[in-house]
Order: sequence, then C-alpha cells, then structure tokens
Amino acid sequence: MTTDRRRFLGGLATVATTAAVASVPGSAKASGKKEPSPTAVAMLYDTTLCIGCKTCVVACREANGNEPEVRDGMHDAPMALSSDTRNIIQLAKNEKDEPISYMKKQCMHCLDPGCAAACMLHALKKDEKGVVHWDGSRCVGCRYCQIGCPYNIPKFEWESANPKIVKCELCKHRLAEGEIPACCEVCPREAVIYGSYAELLAEAKRRIAAEPNRYVNKVYGETDAGGTQVFYLSHVPFEELGLPDLGDHAVPETVRNVQHTIYKGFAAPIALYVTLGFVMMRNRRANEAREAAEAANHQE
Repeated sequence: MTTDRRRFLGGLATVATTAAVASVPGSAKASGKKEPSPTAVAMLYDTTLCIGCKTCVVACREANGNEPEVRDGMHDAPMALSSDTRNIIQLAKNEKDEPISYMKKQCMHCLDPGCAAACMLHALKKDEKGVVHWDGSRCVGCRYCQIGCPYNIPKFEWESANPKIVKCELCKHRLAEGEIPACCEVCPREAVIYGSYAELLAEAKRRIAAEPNRYVNKVYGETDAGGTQVFYLSHVPFEELGLPDLGDHAVPETVRNVQHTIYKGFAAPIALYVTLGFVMMRNRRANEAREAAEAANHQE
C-alpha cells in the first residue's frame, strides 16, 4: 500500500470518527463566520477606473497556459468564464439594455467557500494566504463544487479525457515566486490591484470616504456571502453588475446549520458521503492508469 493511500485511508478514518462524535445528540454545533487569516491576500477591482481593454484577460490566459478562445472569427474573444478563461471583462447593461459599466469576473476566493465545502475529498481548499485552489490528485470529477459556488465560477474541462476544474487561483505559481497576479500586473489604469486583505479593504473604504458621490456606499465582498477576498467598488448598483445579493451568511454556514439539524444523531449520511468519495477516487485513478497503459501500447 502506498504512502498516499495510507494517508488517504487514515483521513477517511478521521472523518468517520469526527462524524460519529459530531452526531452525538447535543454535541453538534454549527460553526460560525470564518475570519481572514493574518496572511490573507486580496484583490480590489474599481469599476470607475476600468476602460474595458481586456489586457488582464490576455495576461491571465498567457500566465496560466490556457488556449485563446475564438468567436465569430475573432481571436482571443471569450464571452464568459470557461475551462480556457479564468478571468473575463464583461460589459454590464441596465434594464433598458444600455451599457452602464465594465465588470471583471473571476473567482471570489470566499472566506468560507461553497465550492470547498461541497467537495467531499477536499480537492478545493484555501491555503495560508486564503487563495482557493484545486488539487487534481484528490478530485473525482463529481462537479459538486460547481453547484456549491454561489457565483458560478468553477468550470469543468468537458473536452478533456483527464478533465480539470478550472478557476482563478490568483496565479498561485506567480505568488510563490514573489510576483503578483498577472491581471493586476498589466492593468494600465490600476483598475484591479493586489495586496493584503486588510490593506485593500482599508483602501476601498478610503476611496468611498474621499469621493462619496463617485461610489455606491458599500465595499462588495466585505461581508457578502460571509466575506470574500476579492473586493468591488462601483458607481452603479452591484446587482446590475451581476453580483448577487447573497446576504452576510456564507453558503456553507447555512448548509452546516441544516445538516446539523437533519442529521443530529446519525453518522450514516456523512460516512456514506465519504465512502462514496473514496470509491469515485479509486475508479478515477483506475481509469487514468488504464488510459496511460493504452497510450503506451499505441506508442509501441
């Protein structure tokens, strides 16, 4: 048995034990609001500064090795997030179909991410900086993360034989080398900037206080859906930008409250969920091994 397999089975045992303890009547308590870590980073996008040049879209694609999308004969012209587009600039319109603002869309890096809570094997998780990233060695392709995300961010590589879940990871490979996300590095107007969570939240509030007539009096992401590490400033209502009104409670927080009520005293649903995840992972790895063997045979 490999070391990875031992660790994984050990993890299953831990989860099962935790599930059993949590299922004892009176011991289950819904966890509260998540707070950013001391080392949390963030991104701030200001709609009043964006000119829609889409330089950030091109830089993101190149930095992450994604293929350019072709639309109506136009090279590198994505219309929405996809398995090849992690960051997009869209033109928001009002009810009269009139253009009102540019809008940058990418992963929000929620403080309590719905995608990570929905993943049975923790293929999606936050690192010490709060960046939500995907671990392909754990993913079984169930796509529950797509259902769990209230912002409809994660995308699945349907066209690939060994598909990935694709989303913005704040260019984690660049962060590891001391650089900043590619989109923030190339923006000619600094409409999107990168920094620490605390500093960017303070900067967003400073801008609103300095020019109250310029902005909606709210930093989107400060408390929305439990808080995110991508902040927005806007001159138009956030709903018109396509940012949903999710309240202050994170999706996982609500789900945990419901689960603790329904499953109080019953570990079986949780144990079954974990076991199903193990079976799916085993099957996926078996399929990958078979595909590798077939490819080797073809090369011979």
